[in-house]
Amino acid sequence: MNPLALIMFLISLTIGTVITLSSHHWLLAWIGLEINTLALLPLMTKTPHPRAIEAATKYFLTQAAASALMLFSCLINALQTGEWSINTPPDLMTNPLSIALVMKLGLAPLHFWLPEVLQGISLPTGLILSTWQKIPPMALLFQISPHINLNLMIILSLASILIGGWGGIGQTQLRKIMAFSSIGHLGWIILVLKFNPQLSLFSFILYIIMTTALFISLILLSSTKMSQISTSWTKNPAMTATTMLILLSLAGLPPLTGFLPKLLIILELIKQNMGIFATLTMLASLLALFFYLRLTYVISLTLPPNSHNSSAIWRTSLKPYLMATVINVMALALLPLAPTILFT
Repeated sequence: MNPLALIMFLISLTIGTVITLSSHHWLLAWIGLEINTLALLPLMTKTPHPRAIEAATKYFLTQAAASALMLFSCLINALQTGEWSINTPPDLMTNPLSIALVMKLGLAPLHFWLPEVLQGISLPTGLILSTWQKIPPMALLFQISPHINLNLMIILSLASILIGGWGGIGQTQLRKIMAFSSIGHLGWIILVLKFNPQLSLFSFILYIIMTTALFISLILLSSTKMSQISTSWTKNPAMTATTMLILLSLAGLPPLTGFLPKLLIILELIKQNMGIFATLTMLASLLALFFYLRLTYVISLTLPPNSHNSSAIWRTSLKPYLMATVINVMALALLPLAPTILFT
């Protein structure tokens, strides 16, 4: 892709996100979401392949349907109350509005587009779709969190955690596994959205950090399938070891960063006298733990059928990847923040 066009699309992504984050008017928020969607489509199709075109078409149709539902809800609100303010969402249309935003995020049971779209695009574009594109709809959900339906959020979150774990078990494509991982993590995030939006925001930030770290690691290892990460040890052993730890962090195992949001969310649910839902979410997350451990086994404990015959590749000098280093350390070592957060 022409670098000038690439810069233009990335700037459009930024502008769309900023418009949505800074707007107090539903129409402006909708415009920001549309700019975001339209700016990502050319990035999806920069590789002229039928699979990429199919993924872009599915993404466009899904986002257009969600945007239409969102605009319909806002128009009904404007007809009834004469207001377009985000801070006072309509009682009647809060459920359709929440469903539209959840559809944009790719949460279950409106998740069917996400694995297929993520599988059809490149890893850098998949990184944008899994992190940056989640920010505007999530910001709108945070703003209407006091008014959303608690039962609807609990049903959607439990379904997302269950499907996010179940769907990833049989996958061998890393991008599809990352899609189901995203579904499961966002289910954890919206579970406590009604009770504690600040905790949801903190968990969302940690999700973005860990997902970015794993995508950057896969980009540097040039891996999109399980068979490719099983042979990555001879290419870059340090990055392979870090990728294994990031997978365990996404699984939520202590003493890594991914354990922190799960711990805080479970404590919040117990504080709200919702121990049964805390138990259900922990049991459902065991499914996701299974495929993360499966990936960890493949990347660390399996050997390729034949090793490289030339001199060891990893002995050659490698460029220092400052961004990858910083984001990987954050994805692994933020658990010591827990006492500070718990006692403030």
